[in-house]
Amino acid sequence: MGKLNMKEWISQTIQRKETIAIPIMTHPGIEFIGKTVHDAVTNGQVHYEAIKALCDKYPAAAATVIMDLTVEAEAFGAEIIFPENEVPSVSGRLLADEAAIEKLEVPALNKGRIPEYLKANMLTARNVTDRPVFAGCIGPYSLAGRLYDMSEIMMLIYINPDAANTLLRKCSDFITRYCMALKATGVNGVVMAEPAAGLLSNEDCLQYSSLFVKEIIEKVQDDHFAVVLHNCGNTGNCTQAMVYTGAAAYHFGNKIKMEEALKEVPADALAMGNLDPVSLFKMAGPETMKEATLQLLEATCAYPNFVLSSGCDIPPHTPSVNIDVFYTALEEFNNG
Repeated sequence: MGKLNMKEWISQTIQRKETIAIPIMTHPGIEFIGKTVHDAVTNGQVHYEAIKALCDKYPAAAATVIMDLTVEAEAFGAEIIFPENEVPSVSGRLLADEAAIEKLEVPALNKGRIPEYLKANMLTARNVTDRPVFAGCIGPYSLAGRLYDMSEIMMLIYINPDAANTLLRKCSDFITRYCMALKATGVNGVVMAEPAAGLLSNEDCLQYSSLFVKEIIEKVQDDHFAVVLHNCGNTGNCTQAMVYTGAAAYHFGNKIKMEEALKEVPADALAMGNLDPVSLFKMAGPETMKEATLQLLEATCAYPNFVLSSGCDIPPHTPSVNIDVFYTALEEFNNG
């Protein structure tokens, strides 16, 4: 979409009477073009084609790339398991102890699948010009957890906060450079997924996630590039810490009451969420899906900065009828 002013786009979204929808969704697009998840997460061209197929079919107000939280960990050297039709996952633990943190090198941007993801973003930015395009990246605390082990990092922040901060600094430095490279592809923003920080108290989330996220945002966010902070682990315990980061938008998972989250989000920032991607989009019947969508729209109607979305990435093998009724419900609500 070229040099779209995202500050203006956000402010227009808030001012408009209708609610818009931006589900976090690429898997149905992969299925539309007859490819596997493995194809899409390893090949930037296939990844782009899946996004384009969705843009051609659905009226999402923005396009999003795959929420794949293994790309950055792989660049650091973590071992990744690639199922054919499910999202990849990190296998084992890259950093065995605190000494390994000291030795860990921040990788270059040509490692692992980073070049393929940059390619997918570049192709999407170039060819999807009727709406903003959001890249994806992981947040610093979630990345640290993937490298050091999730339960181990939760202990490390208490046992040896200095080592935890060293690791977070390295993760943060890499994510900053990756975001700069994503920005250079021409996309209009990035959805930064920091779900592991939702397991922390507000105070710990602030210290071990938000301080680092805020630094990244200060370096990459501007009028033409918006950061959407996603935290589907947050049950309401750390919304204040999320908002401290100064992101242009906040994306919430289905564990939180959306109307409660909206009370804490600044009126000039978007608040996105939060229909359950598994129990609703993937597993529910279309009537239930439609009803849940309408209920959420009713519950949030007092907040003009609300954007209808899934609580997280819509999984593989989601019935297209549920995606259809999600949009039908939105249309009915807006016309009502």
